[in-house]
Amino acid sequence: MKKRKNNTSGKKWLPFFIVSPYLIHVLLFVAFPVVFSIFLVFHKWNIISPMKFVGFENFIHLFSDRLFWKALWNTFIFVLIHIPLQIIIALSLAYLINRKLKWASFFRASFFLPVVISGVVITILWQQLYGLEGGVFNRLLISLGFNRVEWLSNPAIAMISIAIMATWKNVGLYVILFLVGLQTVPASYYEAARVEGASSWQQFRYITLPAINPTLFMVVILSTIGGFSLFIEPYIMTDGGPLNSTLSAMLYIYKQAFGYYHMGYSATLSIFFAFIIMIVVGIQRRFIERDHE
Repeated sequence: MKKRKNNTSGKKWLPFFIVSPYLIHVLLFVAFPVVFSIFLVFHKWNIISPMKFVGFENFIHLFSDRLFWKALWNTFIFVLIHIPLQIIIALSLAYLINRKLKWASFFRASFFLPVVISGVVITILWQQLYGLEGGVFNRLLISLGFNRVEWLSNPAIAMISIAIMATWKNVGLYVILFLVGLQTVPASYYEAARVEGASSWQQFRYITLPAINPTLFMVVILSTIGGFSLFIEPYIMTDGGPLNSTLSAMLYIYKQAFGYYHMGYSATLSIFFAFIIMIVVGIQRRFIERDHE
């Protein structure tokens, strides 16, 4: 009887043993950083000197920090350009690939290839393409009789240039997601719509879009989170310039932490920025669900 009891006790703890690596990972790399960041919000710390409790001083500084609001505005501009552009291109390509085309597998792999390449490598590559003197894009424009374009040195178009590059890099992932969603739509729906005389646009509007609504919602959320996480591209290509026109919120938070060693203030910015993302995602969810009810 004792032996059976020991075996039962061992089986009881087996699930906890199996998930223990994941639990340890969550505690060390998720829970602890979040709790420590909340703790830092109320302190001033530069890593070297001892922490100093400052209460709500970091929040007061946040609301009066014009450069942070400038960085936040730049991030919103990027998101407003990047997300619609990415969704339109990804859905259009997925819609084309979903049809019976030759080399469909090749096109899928080609679109997805930039996703698996290092973001640093792609950013450096596009930095060369955007070059003012020897860049491929400007050489092409000159050969066509146009003037050079200051892709990264003109404050009016620098963020647009970065958004185009980010879309090219990430669109392959969303092409695959949309393709999976399109393949779940029964072909009988389209056959019945054609019999009733529905046009291609009507089929897309009243059959395709409602059917892929869960996929569309997921793509919008992932694109939003990815857009607000803009960091590598402006960090490497412009360092936030010119005139802070490409300074993203994430880049500004990074500079506060590892450029000026304002750890407490950086934690305050991070938590405030996370709440903004949550609010934007919540609004998007309600809008998409209401639009496709």
